[in-house]
Amino acid sequence: MQRRSWRTAMVAFGLLCLTGAAAAPVLAGPPEITERGQLRVCADGNNLPFSNRDGEGFENRIAELMAEELGVPVSYVWAPQIMGFVRNTLDLGVCDVIIGVAAGYELVQNTNAYYRSVYSLVVPEDADLDVTSLHDPALAELRIGAITDTPPVVPLRRTGASVKTYALQADTRVVSPVRDAVKDVAEGITQGAVLWGPIAGYYAGRQDPPLRVVPLVGDTPGAQLQFRITMGVRRGEPRWMDWINDFIDRRQTDIDAVLADYGVPLLDRHGQLITVDSPEHGD
Repeated sequence: MQRRSWRTAMVAFGLLCLTGAAAAPVLAGPPEITERGQLRVCADGNNLPFSNRDGEGFENRIAELMAEELGVPVSYVWAPQIMGFVRNTLDLGVCDVIIGVAAGYELVQNTNAYYRSVYSLVVPEDADLDVTSLHDPALAELRIGAITDTPPVVPLRRTGASVKTYALQADTRVVSPVRDAVKDVAEGITQGAVLWGPIAGYYAGRQDPPLRVVPLVGDTPGAQLQFRITMGVRRGEPRWMDWINDFIDRRQTDIDAVLADYGVPLLDRHGQLITVDSPEHGD
């Protein structure tokens, strides 16, 4: 079986759930898991804007909020988020939580969702293009980038766009297809790119000059572009999951501020954009 980018496959859904991945037997943790001396996080060490070894991702910052409440330090088990990530980390019992997991991801037990985002169109700031749906005829005949096998590809083609695809299967230690897609927009190789919102917002904001991000909140027939993101824990640890759900409920405002700081397009439960005041995050 070929190795697939776990994070990209996650946000691709149908695609958001990795198919064909064999799960190892789940090791149930002790009920006093919240009393451990560390917050042990399973994460990718080179996967911005989500996480990296230098603690620069928004999932790193959310983990710090959790550890602060628990009164313990954060420790990480680093592994590339490709096939086998859950099996080699969470299921082995060497770490206790994955900070970002799509709702419905079957290899973990999902907590309550702590944010909802949407695929977004990245275009030059001065582009005369203001669409909210991939069904918009304004996209016809434009050269638009997208990650292969992700939800935007089919509706883009149906609309008549010329789609430049970037690899879905990628090891973040070696390549970054999403970064390449945004760079191509900045260099004029493509006229836009449709990417998962957190990735779009992060990389678009770091171009010089910054690119514009248009969340695709309009109706796109036949394509699901909005997804809820949870944390992932092992099954059989109800006290741990209850603690995280309570943390999310109490600290939602702080979590939203962190996400907004990274340019993540945030939606409410009705699929409408949320405006969150937050200082700009530095590089």
